[in-house]
Amino acid sequence: MRNEQAAGDSRYARTGKDGAFYDQDGNMLATVETFTSNVSFNNAQYQVLGDAQEHEAPNTFKVTLTMSQVVVEDDRFIDELMKSLYTQIMPVWNFQGSLLGRNNSEERITYYECIPSGQVDLQNVAVGDVVKRNWNFHVNKAPKLLQNLYVDRG
Repeated sequence: MRNEQAAGDSRYARTGKDGAFYDQDGNMLATVETFTSNVSFNNAQYQVLGDAQEHEAPNTFKVTLTMSQVVVEDDRFIDELMKSLYTQIMPVWNFQGSLLGRNNSEERITYYECIPSGQVDLQNVAVGDVVKRNWNFHVNKAPKLLQNLYVDRG
């Protein structure tokens, strides 16, 4: 049998210029160069008597969010982070990631209760390179898919 319909239509493939990253108020974070969200699953492993195969059952998951920000000027995120180092009360943020399709469909996901996790760059300066600040977050509430990206199949 011949494949009559490709799994994806390359005319609808998206690039980084079609993505956007927003704060909780809907303001585009225009200096964000990249953002990535991931979910990792930790399953409970078990083996039953008389069965040589190891099995897994769903247990926990963890969502992380990373972004790299081009440093143009100090903004509220670095201000809130620096203040939190003194108060020892860590900031909590909500973000939205968006990907715009050629047909004006949009994939939009909201990430709730994001807190700094792991390493966050305070200053990252290298000769001959644009100054960037890398951020790592743990997402403490399950993300919510608000809209799906789709392709019109006519």
